[in-house]
Amino acid sequence: MDAYLAAIAIIALIYVLLSLGLTLQYGLTGLINFGHVGFFAIGAYTSALLALKGVPLILTFPAAAVLAGLSAWPIGLVSLRLRDDYFAIVTLGFSEVVRIVITSEKWLTNGVQGVPGIPRLFEGLQGFAAQAATLAVILAVTIVAVWMILRIAKSPFGRLIEAIRDNEEAVKALGKDPASFKIQVLIVGAAIAGVAGAFYAHYITYIVPDQFIPLVTFYVWMAVIMGGVGRVSGAVVGAAILMVFLEGSRFLRDIVPWISEVDMASVRIGVVGLLLILFVMFRPQGLMGDYTKR
Repeated sequence: MDAYLAAIAIIALIYVLLSLGLTLQYGLTGLINFGHVGFFAIGAYTSALLALKGVPLILTFPAAAVLAGLSAWPIGLVSLRLRDDYFAIVTLGFSEVVRIVITSEKWLTNGVQGVPGIPRLFEGLQGFAAQAATLAVILAVTIVAVWMILRIAKSPFGRLIEAIRDNEEAVKALGKDPASFKIQVLIVGAAIAGVAGAFYAHYITYIVPDQFIPLVTFYVWMAVIMGGVGRVSGAVVGAAILMVFLEGSRFLRDIVPWISEVDMASVRIGVVGLLLILFVMFRPQGLMGDYTKR
């Protein structure tokens, strides 16, 4: 039981990191990023492939963050001058391009066969001890990420990106260039997603392209919406609620045993989607949002 709870906590913290990146991009700046999973995948494959080449993990994680962040830079240059809806489409297309490249470039990523044998964070430990150590490390990184985004939100830079979110034209009238600030935010958020991907790869120890589908981005959006858009605490609480929904829905099989295992996957997604609809209807500002507003 302890091992199961530790595993859930680790995956939940990975989703917290993803939610923090999206909170910075969408919650604070208003960037509608539907391709968040693309940066997640880049971080996972970067760290995994470098580790398999013998690079120490203390270097593979920064490399994952840097490469994921750098991959966001050209996207920002090309698309951030577009309207929000076009930017959302571009980011969604980017995530699919990343997945297709991972699938096609077999010489590097082993294609649909995936990358097995990825080193764990603590190879010298066994069983629950390894899980506990991994949990402690990812928890520490998550706390640092929360602190960093809170500092950003309370800084002059944070107030400026919030102004861009609320009224971009007014920011332009003050002589500021919103595009450059959006690019910076996109890079930082992508780097956080890259770190989350590195943790995921070294915890699961086996990654394939099908693990990085748009559904992952949808789950992160759910966490941000349920927790409260623009709230750092909302990213944390929303990710926790998401894991409760995802894991709780696994037990639907006990309630409706006549549904096959294959169909149950679709039922689970439907149940999670229904819960999101209920949240939007009855608590649109999220659990950590302003209770005086609807």
